[in-house]
Amino acid sequence: MFTASNIHYELSDKIRGLGAGGIGMMHLLARRTGLIDAIDARLHLLKVHKPYHESDHVLNIAYNLLAGGECLEDIELWRNDEVYLDALGAQRIPDPTTADDFCRRFEVYDIQILMRAINAVRINVWRKQPEAFFERAFIDADGTLAETLGECKQGMDISYKREWGYHPLIVFPDAAGQARRAATVKLCGRDGL
Repeated sequence: MFTASNIHYELSDKIRGLGAGGIGMMHLLARRTGLIDAIDARLHLLKVHKPYHESDHVLNIAYNLLAGGECLEDIELWRNDEVYLDALGAQRIPDPTTADDFCRRFEVYDIQILMRAINAVRINVWRKQPEAFFERAFIDADGTLAETLGECKQGMDISYKREWGYHPLIVFPDAAGQARRAATVKLCGRDGL
């Protein structure tokens, strides 16, 4: 029944693909919004920056998640992917053990500093929006299930697919134009959202 017979394949060394094709754009966004500079200016966990800065570690973990990684060990896959490294303009990225060591350096105060750096950049981005942007705000909690492994964590519920987790919720600016943090909400159940 399959009758195709005129098929030709051409291979080229210049054509390379990446499943996480938008990762270069995400890095460009981090650079253009000033996120990289804000993290390096505020967060001080490393005594020596050879070769990595705090922003390199933070973004390495974030990019791992954006590219589909589920744990720090998945960073090893990206370290050996030339297309991924090229997309970020990097010769190398921190390995999983270095990322783990970096995470262990955080105290509560350091997490707050990182959040302040992110929020400062977020507010600057909001300020650059035209007035028409603020006429209406949407809250969408339908899109994604953030699955977690702990069934007994407060606020979690089970989905119709029998997966435990939260729905991410992004809250847009209030009337005063103040950006609010992303929050998580309990899955729809008897109580709703």
